[in-house]
Amino acid sequence: MLTAIVGTNWGDEGKGRMVDLLSSDYDIVIRYQGGNNAGHTVINEKGKFILNLLPSGILRENTVNVMGCGMVIDIEHLYNEAKRLTDKGISITPDNLKISEKAVICMPYHRLLDNLEEDRLRDMAYGSTRRGIAPVYGDKYMKKSVRMIDLLNPETLEKKVRGLVEWKNLMIKGGYGTEAVDAGEMISWLRKYGDWLKPFICDTTLLLSAAIKEEKNILFEAQLGALKDIDFGIVPYTTSSSTIAAYAPIGSGVPFAKLDRVIGITKAYSSAVGEGPFTAELFGEEAAKLREAGGEYGAATGRPRRVGPFDVVATKYGVIIQGATEIALTKLDVLSYMDKIPVCVAYEIDGERTTDFPIGDRLDRAKPVYEYMEGFKTDISGCRKPGDLPKAALDYIKFIEEAISCRIKYVSVGPSRDQYVIM
Repeated sequence: MLTAIVGTNWGDEGKGRMVDLLSSDYDIVIRYQGGNNAGHTVINEKGKFILNLLPSGILRENTVNVMGCGMVIDIEHLYNEAKRLTDKGISITPDNLKISEKAVICMPYHRLLDNLEEDRLRDMAYGSTRRGIAPVYGDKYMKKSVRMIDLLNPETLEKKVRGLVEWKNLMIKGGYGTEAVDAGEMISWLRKYGDWLKPFICDTTLLLSAAIKEEKNILFEAQLGALKDIDFGIVPYTTSSSTIAAYAPIGSGVPFAKLDRVIGITKAYSSAVGEGPFTAELFGEEAAKLREAGGEYGAATGRPRRVGPFDVVATKYGVIIQGATEIALTKLDVLSYMDKIPVCVAYEIDGERTTDFPIGDRLDRAKPVYEYMEGFKTDISGCRKPGDLPKAALDYIKFIEEAISCRIKYVSVGPSRDQYVIM
């Protein structure tokens, strides 16, 4: 069984929580794109964990975890993230963590360039996490990057890095007028954080090809959501990688593989980090209440998330783009304080109502159209089967299911591993 768990919205939908829940049924969990620019928060019997780079399956003792060729990896961040987990008793060895030899390394000068460009843009900034993601993906497609396999070839690594730094300084020093990057420091950084990684580096294509032939169960874990996809998202306020399920086999190293299931994750309301259009956004006291109730602060950055009601238009689009076969609805319990639950059921653009998600300038002009559902006004965190849920909560689930035309199979009613309902 090959299953992808993906976001249908702006990211932060609760993918890590669902991967942790379902990973007990899978032999291998793979992160196939992105870097440390987003975080997956997992709460289980071992504690609370925020994972930026490591697959969420790392918290399962018998699961093999893979960081695929579609990722961009800040090896300093990975070192520190791994140390935090091992300090809490989580085992991380070459047996349970495999890193693609083709994955690109996010260098310190990528972080520098990310910061310089956001500062230059000022009020027009994209809302970057400033962790170097756009610059490193840009270098990847310009074929000017350091890959994991380069760490295994020290005799050529130094020459390669010196050439790349010379090229980068044309922009850093000449374009931004900032102090040049020192090639020697970059080489020392690679050695300091790269040496410990060498035993983890392998050919994930061979590894996963064998696993597929052996009919192993494989779970593909996405970062961010459909609306942050570089092709299908709210450009330019997206990430720089493909966040969709169709990219999962490619970014893992097995482009010939075919997915069996795609589980789309969506919250019972909406949230987003960063700049860009967010049609159903709430402001003021309404936003503050929802943000506090849901603990909506970025796992990677700590930034307060923008929040709003469930957005049918955006989520239906995400379901289509992801090819979702089923939905996991997260954080339903957060809405228990509301007397009436708003739902954005359509957009109004230039005086016309639409349920089709717009792209470009039309999205900037979109205004939300709301309907209101009865609140359930009770603690549902102890519910474990559909019959435990109050009628108003079941009505809300059914309304969303019909509106987005995709079956809701899982409903989370709390952050812990066991706090969920299978519908």
